[in-house]
Amino acid sequence: MAYTVLIVDDAAFMRMMVKDILEKNGYEIAGEAKDGQEAVDLYKEVTPDLVTMDITMPEKDGIAALKEIKTFDPEANIVMCSAMGQQAMVIDAIQAGAKDFIVKPFQADRVLEAINKTLA
Repeated sequence: MAYTVLIVDDAAFMRMMVKDILEKNGYEIAGEAKDGQEAVDLYKEVTPDLVTMDITMPEKDGIAALKEIKTFDPEANIVMCSAMGQQAMVIDAIQAGAKDFIVKPFQADRVLEAINKTLA
């Protein structure tokens, strides 16, 4: 059975890019969310194997959503996505329990490497 992934990003274009990379490599998309609150609600509903989480989003940012999901499910596999120059946020995310991070703009091989490593 394919691993399921929840894709979280406020930009539809970014969600589409990640979805395309994952589907071409045998992953199943459990759902998509456009902000942190939607991500938390959807996570509880679909309990995916992994979440790709943007850091900067409206409503609730990725780090707040990460912490909330980790409280609900300490075993959650979350890979953060950030734009260049957000090192401090990436460190916060790793300390909060993120398993890895991917820098935008995405390189397909780096996305797959982070996800495969996290699920191994």
